[in-house]
Amino acid sequence: MRRAAPLLAVVVASVLALSGCAKNARPKAASANPVTSASAQGSPIEASAVPSVSAAAASPSQSAKGKPPTPTAKALSSTKPPAAAPGRPRGPVTGPGPAGSIKDTGSDAVALTFDDGPDPKNTMDLLDLLKEQGVKATFCVVGSRARDHPEVVRRIAAEGHTLCNHSWQHLQNLSEREDSYLSWDLQSTNDAIRTAVPGARIDYFRAPYGNFTPRLIEFAARLNLKPIYWDVDDECYTTSKYGVGPAMANHMTAIVQRDTRPGSIILSHENLKPHTVATYRSLLPWLKSQFRLIALP
Repeated sequence: MRRAAPLLAVVVASVLALSGCAKNARPKAASANPVTSASAQGSPIEASAVPSVSAAAASPSQSAKGKPPTPTAKALSSTKPPAAAPGRPRGPVTGPGPAGSIKDTGSDAVALTFDDGPDPKNTMDLLDLLKEQGVKATFCVVGSRARDHPEVVRRIAAEGHTLCNHSWQHLQNLSEREDSYLSWDLQSTNDAIRTAVPGARIDYFRAPYGNFTPRLIEFAARLNLKPIYWDVDDECYTTSKYGVGPAMANHMTAIVQRDTRPGSIILSHENLKPHTVATYRSLLPWLKSQFRLIALP
């Protein structure tokens, strides 16, 4: 029994020593500050490198005057340049118009083009007139109006006229907007047209006010849209000088009869312009007697 006492003391001492080592080996708690942790690893995070949530969420429209109906931040952030359709040219068409836009039909035929609709009254009246005269035309439609009046877009397509993208909300400074907005604007206009007419063929784009730039034409080319300008402007919008009665009709008629030639593209507008319909009631028969009238192919 006496020998057991020293042996027991050795065992106890060994256990206590092992317990102390385990306690000293316990790791320190990780830092609760991720920036400090990253800095310790040699990769400090600077505040300027962290994107601002408020800046990222801001819509491009905020920089424009007024508050037009523009895309949500989510729609803009997810915008990707669309791929070109197979079997069709990707690059922009080079023509004699501004920035290389097209300003003639490429044949002896003459094309009537009507901008800024659809207008639920005037576009319908114009369609009645064109049907009565057996004439096809091209309608450059604004996306937000196509969204609001899909029944008019459906009739345009059903009666064999050509549909053209004329931007979402007709911004004069469209060519100056940021890339994400341009992609959204042109694509949304196509989408509004095709919501009304699934599978609609859309081969053309006309810049608001004809303000084409090489950059804007390139964005249109991403959607395989050819940029169309004009070489005859009937000036139907000069109502402050000519009013909306006979003086305006005479002015528009004189311009068209003077300037139209084989291959011309004639610019006119029907949105909020009943005098355009009135003028073409007498002008269309003259045009038919002089030229072959077509919708842009």
